Amino acid sequence: MCGIVGAVSGRNVVPILIEGLRKLEYRGYDSAGMALMSGAMERVRSVGRVSELEARAKAVGADAPTGIAHTRWATHGGVTEANAHPHASISVGAEISIVHNGIIENHESLRTRLKALGYEFLSQTDTEVVAHLIHAYVTEGMKLFDAVQRAVRELDGAYAIAAISSREPHTVVGSRRGSPLLLGVGNAGSGSGENFLASDTSALLQVTRYVAYLEEGDVAEIRLDGYTIHDRDGLPAARPIVESQLSADSIELGNYDHYMQKEIFEQPGAIANTLEMVASASAVSPGLFGADAGEVFARTERVLILACGTSYHSGLIAKYWFEGVAKLPTSVEIASEFRYREPVALPNTLVITISQSGETADTLAALQFAKSLGLDDTLTICNVPESALIRQSKLRFLTRAGPEIGVASTKAFTTQLASLFVLTMVLAKLHGELQPARERELLAQLRHLPAAMNRVLECEPAVRHWANRFATKEHALFLGRGVHFPIAMEGALKLKEVTYIHAEAYAAGELKHGPLALVDSQMPVVVIAPNDTLIEKLKSNLQEVRARGGELFVFADRDTLIEPSDGVNIINLVDHAGLLSPILHVVPLQLLAYHAALARGTDVDKPRNLAKSVTVE
Repeated sequence: MCGIVGAVSGRNVVPILIEGLRKLEYRGYDSAGMALMSGAMERVRSVGRVSELEARAKAVGADAPTGIAHTRWATHGGVTEANAHPHASISVGAEISIVHNGIIENHESLRTRLKALGYEFLSQTDTEVVAHLIHAYVTEGMKLFDAVQRAVRELDGAYAIAAISSREPHTVVGSRRGSPLLLGVGNAGSGSGENFLASDTSALLQVTRYVAYLEEGDVAEIRLDGYTIHDRDGLPAARPIVESQLSADSIELGNYDHYMQKEIFEQPGAIANTLEMVASASAVSPGLFGADAGEVFARTERVLILACGTSYHSGLIAKYWFEGVAKLPTSVEIASEFRYREPVALPNTLVITISQSGETADTLAALQFAKSLGLDDTLTICNVPESALIRQSKLRFLTRAGPEIGVASTKAFTTQLASLFVLTMVLAKLHGELQPARERELLAQLRHLPAAMNRVLECEPAVRHWANRFATKEHALFLGRGVHFPIAMEGALKLKEVTYIHAEAYAAGELKHGPLALVDSQMPVVVIAPNDTLIEKLKSNLQEVRARGGELFVFADRDTLIEPSDGVNIINLVDHAGLLSPILHVVPLQLLAYHAALARGTDVDKPRNLAKSVTVE
């Protein structure tokens, strides 16, 4: 949630800040702003998108060598210019401006204390207390770096902050805990001449490929002549500088109209990249998940999966695989709920966390809670190599989906599923549940998966026709059975995320236990119909819908033999893909949501009230 960019340079940083915010706008887009140092401190803020901020900055001729910028996803306070970042604390001789991602949980007590010191609050945000707190220490004579160090020790909650002071016009200080922040090193990694802070590498590709990932509790200062990092204990720290492998082209739209469309069509390549290490292998190996994986997996007796949103749905599918193939009891927990109850921690449990960003606050907290219960065998499946979840887990697997900018996750989901299937095979093999012939067969199916997905994508014109009919609806029902029930859940989530159509998913066998009461001619019913062992039971569920006047939209395997008729619309995909079928069946549901959103005129990539990287509870 929210995005930060900071810069110190010998040139005008305003274009750098604006372009950085554009790349971070997927993290929040309620409002945006900049604080600039050029003789005096100047703030430029606006409600709405980064383009509004750019227009306002041009109107006032904004030009400065030092600045911080922010794009907001509102948590505390409404979407108003007064609540937009940066927030400031101003007195004669000292001006402080800060930008902040996250939530300060003890902001009320800090606010009371700062009001008693004479500070006036002009916004409804929790962030403003941080500006005043830093200001209080600066006016006592502290340097900005020391003031930030002192202030963050008093903050409860999650944060990434960047601050500037009128007393040090060529300095930006940042700190992070529970929310990502990285340092960009200018001039080919020398650190001299210009340096940067940002929430995400994509914001800095325009100026540098060299970054250092700040760790929990770090405080960093960037200057023209270099940078300084201290750890949570206040001691000097050296964070490795790495050259980002992210390309500028990978975060551009290219020939597509929207990032969601681009990312749907990137899925065959993303899966091929994710499976590269097993594509030419004749067997799977635990080493794919880390040096200690063989030892950890051998003692694994059960699996606990922790995730949120779309990643939670991938965990639900993995449960079918882990139990059906590897014969390992598996529980899947919504991360935001897991640590607020009293779970039973059993020995030899493999804890798997799944996240696109690796910075999901609820999943991080759930992982830490699991470890506090003595569950130390941990594995993260994630798309970001240097993320907090990756660093805090014993084992890891990178999905290699590439940047996912659209708020509604697509390729992150299918690459998570591909990764989880490889993990299923490894666990099954180590536990004597996967014979060599079956292993070779499943590997061949994995290798065929990108080609099969390309075939499924050919259904787009037919899906677009259906989507135009969905555009006038306000409710929809999604049905699936077995391992495809979580796919129905994911389809419903995609539709509601980008079209604002209310959609629910049910296991098809549950129809008669309540949801059938909703079915009428105005309730489209989307059905996932693979040619598996449950197909005949599913066909009975379809008849229940038709008998009540409901219209069916069925995504079927080519060999399912469901015929179209009045009120029964069919799109045939490919032949049944066995255990990998869920990875293919989600694709047309993504396309349905995308094209229905286009038909309704909603903002596909930036749906209302949502943001991409959920770094607050």
